[in-house]
Amino acid sequence: MSTKINMPKLNSATARQLAPGLLLCLLIALPCWLLGKAWPVVGGPVFAILAGMLLALFYKQRRATQPGIAYTSKKILQYAVILLGFGLNLSEIARVGLSSLPIIISTICTSLIVAFAIYKLAKMPANTAVLIGVGSSICGGSAIAATAPVIKANDEEIAQSISVIFLFNVLAALIFPTLGGLLGLSNEGFGLFAGTAVNDTSSVTAAAAAWDGLHPGANTLETATIVKLTRTLAIIPITLGLAFWQMRGARSGGQSGFSLKNSFPMFILYFVLASVVTTLAMLLGVGAGFFAPFKELAKFCIIMAMAAIGLNTDIIKLIKGGRQPLLMGLACWVAITLVSLAMQHLLGIW
Repeated sequence: MSTKINMPKLNSATARQLAPGLLLCLLIALPCWLLGKAWPVVGGPVFAILAGMLLALFYKQRRATQPGIAYTSKKILQYAVILLGFGLNLSEIARVGLSSLPIIISTICTSLIVAFAIYKLAKMPANTAVLIGVGSSICGGSAIAATAPVIKANDEEIAQSISVIFLFNVLAALIFPTLGGLLGLSNEGFGLFAGTAVNDTSSVTAAAAAWDGLHPGANTLETATIVKLTRTLAIIPITLGLAFWQMRGARSGGQSGFSLKNSFPMFILYFVLASVVTTLAMLLGVGAGFFAPFKELAKFCIIMAMAAIGLNTDIIKLIKGGRQPLLMGLACWVAITLVSLAMQHLLGIW
């Protein structure tokens, strides 16, 4: 099965065909983006996917908008991942984030192993299991956005995974600052804890900001953010590994014409190039503010894509099939939390 998305090349005719759906997703995304700014613990993507699912209950005649909705949920999502690369300064990650690698690797491996075990035991759909495992272990919605095109996940599988990740993001942001205080974590320790055990960037910053508010003079927000960005780099080996896995599975299944060339997720290569460009530019003296619009545009594109995914999702079916994904999300969340704390204890950070 190829990761190539069969979308028409953009020209004036196809642009007119895509415009109604793109405009609809844009109109949904704008208020959701603002809501995400007001309530970062929830985040714009979650508002957008919920708005899309609610609108889908009433919006049935969508012949004019469906091409644009499909384009947004696939291609715009990939463009968003590429733009995320402009938020990664690799030299800063190497300077500060490498010390957190043992904890990051341990939590990522733990989440993937737990997700695989539950997938086997509960006989869950493979794509949903992969998305929840990757989203829990790496960086929530961004990791799901990067992984979904590679494994050819459908919109309902993406929506299910985003919903599960969102629930435990909120719980982590609300619970972890108090939990860290009860456990006696240092400021550095909580920064590592938030950066490795909370999924999405917005929830990481929310948890770290809450800690800083409870501990005047602490500066855990910077530590947590850099650790989180270091985790984001795991998108690269994970997506490439999944692409090879897809290729081997297709070949063993007798599918012809399946090769590394058409299975390779090219948008991940562009994501890497964007991060390299950012790093080189900052080494040459370009300020981080120059890349801020790219990062903001990436977030907005993800919100647009989530709106499109919501429009293509049956919320009734999603709720009925939600017990197993919730169980997997809970298991991954608890396991990552315990492993993050245990690794800190073993390394003498706590």
